[in-house]
Amino acid sequence: MLVVEMFALTFYLLWLCIGCVAAALISFLFPEAIILQVAVGSVAALVLTVFTKPLAAKLRGTRGFHDTGVEIVGRQGIVVEPIVPGRYGQVKVGGDTWSATSVQALGKDEAVMVIRRGNTIIEVERWGDGY
Repeated sequence: MLVVEMFALTFYLLWLCIGCVAAALISFLFPEAIILQVAVGSVAALVLTVFTKPLAAKLRGTRGFHDTGVEIVGRQGIVVEPIVPGRYGQVKVGGDTWSATSVQALGKDEAVMVIRRGNTIIEVERWGDGY
């Protein structure tokens, strides 16, 4: 889970991983107490998830934090891998390459505009279609 978290960068799997570590520590102390192991692991993961979300929001709101992904909406990009509706392709926006989806079929080297951004996937449309 820790390796997957390093690629996802969401912190949710990190909290589950820490819950698993807490359960493992209990299993060393009380190997027969399976219910206690599950309870400690679950409570640790739940507490970390619930109480760190406001902390993360507070840190994002502090001066000096800059989420570069927010300013991507409205920018122009170039299709690197063709996009077929219902499937992902690749779009280069600035110096970054994003997984992208679209309701239109878009070919390689076509100019597109970012209309929406998720965590790691952007939605694009052909440049100039909406204007």
